[in-house]
Amino acid sequence: MADITEQEIQVFVGAVNRYFEQMTGEKAKIQASFLAEGEILPPIYDFTGLINVGGQYQGCIYFSASKILLMRLLLALHEPRQNDLHMLDAVGEIANTLAGNAREYFGEAMTISVPITFQGASDLLKSAVRKRPYIIMIKWKQYEASVIVDVVRK
Repeated sequence: MADITEQEIQVFVGAVNRYFEQMTGEKAKIQASFLAEGEILPPIYDFTGLINVGGQYQGCIYFSASKILLMRLLLALHEPRQNDLHMLDAVGEIANTLAGNAREYFGEAMTISVPITFQGASDLLKSAVRKRPYIIMIKWKQYEASVIVDVVRK
């Protein structure tokens, strides 16, 4: 299995910026982009969307956000309902959009699953294929979120 490159990680960074700018008119700021260290888990917030990746690539992509970020995002999208179900839908949609952008870049060699969403901690939140997944820390307005890229090339 081969590692994905720094240029390929930038596909996810660009996708985050495009999503927030297109949906809200305001880009998200990338606070940091780094490899996870040792046994330390990546930052997981209140709601998480997970996309499994297959084909010539293997692993998963997570988008995790705080409840307050999702509440503000739903308000920006003119969604009056801000319950947990709508927040789960939002993280699933964002994870799916990020993975879809990656698939456009990587082509048919990458397949993506439908989103799996959950609230709080889950057994699904462990490194699937990399000892050190890529972590992209995001700030939109004053709220934080993370994208975790745990993907390798077969």
